[in-house]
Amino acid sequence: MADKKTYKRVLLAYSGGLDTSIIIPWLKENYGCAVVCCAADVGQGEELAPLHEKAKKTGAEKLYIEDLRKEFVEDFIWPTLKADAIYEGKYLLGTSFARPLIAKRLVEIAEKEGCDAICHGCTGKGNDQVRFELSSRRLRRTCRSSRRGASGISRPAKRKSSMPTRAASPSR
Repeated sequence: MADKKTYKRVLLAYSGGLDTSIIIPWLKENYGCAVVCCAADVGQGEELAPLHEKAKKTGAEKLYIEDLRKEFVEDFIWPTLKADAIYEGKYLLGTSFARPLIAKRLVEIAEKEGCDAICHGCTGKGNDQVRFELSSRRLRRTCRSSRRGASGISRPAKRKSSMPTRAASPSR
């Protein structure tokens, strides 16, 4: 078995939920790295306030809470409404189109903090993992993007292609 890659600093897209909270100690234990977190405010309000304490308690070195509301409205919401972008003819796009903006800010913070990887807590069931990974890769090719695998564990992406693939579960 090949030696596992180690990271010095990882930036985690942090929501404060179970997945991103348990990934912090897991990353530290399995990759021997410091974990810096970033939560994006795209309009969810007061639910972000308790995240500083929660991130620290689970082992994060620091947490950025980035106010992306203005940029989200001006550069994403208004153009989407003007384009009459409706999914399957009846659903307005929701938080999914905030992911590229969040990835952009993650890359900026990763560069500022000297992180050599970006991690997220998205599962393989939805398209958020693809939105984060492809946006991050496009914006910063020197940083590895990590993903949550089907087993519930985040691991570095090992594929050479930019096409997303589903992580295999160790139980299969």
